[in-house]
Amino acid sequence: MKILIVEDEQVLAKVFQEKFEKLHYDVKVATDGEVALGMAKSFNPDAIVLDLVLPKKGGFEVLEEIKNVDSLKMVPVVVVSNLGEDEDIKKAISLGAVDYFVKAQHPINEIVDKIKSVIIKAK
Repeated sequence: MKILIVEDEQVLAKVFQEKFEKLHYDVKVATDGEVALGMAKSFNPDAIVLDLVLPKKGGFEVLEEIKNVDSLKMVPVVVVSNLGEDEDIKKAISLGAVDYFVKAQHPINEIVDKIKSVIIKAK
């Protein structure tokens, strides 16, 4: 199983990476939106964890572009962001995210468990 973590906060990205590697996932990390798109196309992940506030290209734009690539449009994307407004959540879901977590409101293990269940459902 392959997972792409798109997160510019290096400490959080490292925590996600370690959690998924302990579960024997093949993990790649992108720290900006431009790198994330290229990596998603070449890596073909089973799921993507996407932050919205990113350098170079924002998460909403990344999500929209992922969903417009034939080989990626069925890949589940779980948004994990500090943006907690209803408007942001609705926009992410309308663009194709399967779930949305506000970082400050959910422990990492809860998010990891949700992502594992998303991958299982997608298979």
